[in-house]
Amino acid sequence: MGKLTRDFYARDTLTAARELLGRYVVRRQADGGYLCGRICETEAYIGRMDKACHAYNYKRTPRTETLFAPPGTAYLYLIYGMYHCLNFVTEEEGEPCAVLIRGLEPAGDVQRLALFRYGIPLDKLSAYQKKHFLDGPGKVCKALDLTRAQNGLDLTGDELFVWDAGDAVPDFHTSRRIGIDYAEEAVDFPWRFYF
Repeated sequence: MGKLTRDFYARDTLTAARELLGRYVVRRQADGGYLCGRICETEAYIGRMDKACHAYNYKRTPRTETLFAPPGTAYLYLIYGMYHCLNFVTEEEGEPCAVLIRGLEPAGDVQRLALFRYGIPLDKLSAYQKKHFLDGPGKVCKALDLTRAQNGLDLTGDELFVWDAGDAVPDFHTSRRIGIDYAEEAVDFPWRFYF
């Protein structure tokens, strides 16, 4: 129990993606407050053979350089010019692999999460807003106040980390990943995990 160590990330990406389920992403803020959510949806990306990965076939660009960092590094990027996505680098340094955090269950100071996510107090959220609070990677980053400014953070540090509360990995489902229609045969890889 406690903060996940580098050893957790320095292994097979699919295993890490499955075993992140049920753990808690924690973001410490400058004022000492915390933003937190329980991981309920992940996707795995493995650059050496996955056409959906930004660093497929070891392609290095300024954007993908973080994917080659040591395991346990946060990889944050912007999609559609407006949504940030949080990934955790896995496997050994130089292997461009990561797990995308696609969804969270609210935990901890949910009021603080609501203010970052929607800009309004928790008790003012509509039923729709509550249902779709953290069910997408852009929503996760908005609620955790994450942008590209946090790209490259060490997940074994104190600003952004994953906490293991000792819960068993919950029963989960497996499916194809979402939003990667361009990725040819990789479209069908069953690398999305959720409960």
